[in-house]
Amino acid sequence: MSKILKLVLLILAVMVKTTGHAQADTGQNLNSRQQAIIRISAFTATGNLSKLKGELNAGLEAGLTVNQVKEVLVHLYAYAGFPRSIRGLQTFMAVLEERKAKGIKDVIGAEASPIKDERNKYDRGKAVLDSLLGAPQTGPQTGYAAFAPVIEVFLKEHLFADVFERDVLGYAERELVTISVLSSIGGVEPMLKAHLNICLNVGLTPGQLQQFVRVIKSTIGDKEAKASQAILDEVIKGRQQ
Repeated sequence: MSKILKLVLLILAVMVKTTGHAQADTGQNLNSRQQAIIRISAFTATGNLSKLKGELNAGLEAGLTVNQVKEVLVHLYAYAGFPRSIRGLQTFMAVLEERKAKGIKDVIGAEASPIKDERNKYDRGKAVLDSLLGAPQTGPQTGYAAFAPVIEVFLKEHLFADVFERDVLGYAERELVTISVLSSIGGVEPMLKAHLNICLNVGLTPGQLQQFVRVIKSTIGDKEAKASQAILDEVIKGRQQ
C-alpha cells in the first residue's frame, strides 16, 4: 500500500470518527445562547450586577438579540421578583449604551406577536400549563392552590398567559431562565423539580440538564450546583422508572 493511499485512509478514518462523535453529541450540549441565558438569569437572580454586566455582553456576542435579553430579564421577575428584574434591566440599559458608544450595532430582534386567541386569559394560561406538563390538569385544586385559590388564578392568567404566551422566547428558553433562577436562589426544591420535569417535556435532554448544573457550578457555586444535581438525579430516576 502506497504512502499516499495510507494517508487518504487515515484522513477518512479521522473524518468518520469525528462525524460519529458529532452525531453522538447532538442534543446533549447547550448552545452558546442557552448557556448565556443561564448565566444572565443566575447573576440577575442573585443580584451580582458586576458579573451580570459581562454576561450581558457575552450573551449579545453569542447571538441573543436585544429583545431576547430583555425578555429573559422580564420573565425572571416571576421567580426572583420585580427588584431583581428591574436592576437587571437597568444594568442591560447601561451595557447597551456602552456598546453603542463603541460603535457596536446590536440586533434588536422581533417583538412579541399579538395574541389572537379569543379565549379568556385563565383558559389560555391553563392550556399553556397543560402543554408544559404534558397532560391536562383536571380535578379539584389541592395544596397551595386550594389554600389560596387567588394565586392559582394569578399563575394561570398572568404567568402562563401574559408571560409564557409571548413568543420572543420559546418554552425551552423560558424554562432555562426559570430553573436558573430557582437553582440560584435555593430553598425552592419542589418548584425546581417540577420545572426540571417541564424542561424534559419541552425538548431539553438529560445531557443538556447535566450541563446546566455544570454551568450553575461555574457561575454561582458548588453548594447550589450540588443541590440542583440532587433534584435532577431524582427527576431522571423518576422518568426511567
